[in-house]
Amino acid sequence: MKCPYCGKDQSEVIETRDNDDLSATRRRRECTDCKKRFTTYERVENIELFVRKKDQRREPFNREKLRGGIMKACEKTSVSLEGVEKIIDEVERELRSQDSIEVDSKKIGQLVASKLKKYDKVAYIRFASVFRQFVDVEDFASEAQKLSESPKR
Repeated sequence: MKCPYCGKDQSEVIETRDNDDLSATRRRRECTDCKKRFTTYERVENIELFVRKKDQRREPFNREKLRGGIMKACEKTSVSLEGVEKIIDEVERELRSQDSIEVDSKKIGQLVASKLKKYDKVAYIRFASVFRQFVDVEDFASEAQKLSESPKR
């Protein structure tokens, strides 16, 4: 495994842990050269999923693109990197458990929004503002009002 810090290809596995549903193995590694630590994930290669966009284009499902959107929504919030990975894993697992290999982008947005709502309301509002295409401050206010009226957990 190539070190993301120095580029050397020698590292040692320090810790190995399976995630809750056994769909991935998390490995903590240490570079034998620069001694910095990093995490890798090992997953079973699955059948490719396709995302149907609003304009009916199709593109392959991309975990990195999903991670980018969630990370942007979670900036300066209480959602940890592990929380983001958990959300991505849960969403992908739900998508793959469906009968079809093609899923609407709207469905992905709904899944992510529902997961973020449980973690952090600010991250949820940020994500919803892009996903639902809020156009003015009234859209934000309306969604915030719904959040404040929902039962506390």
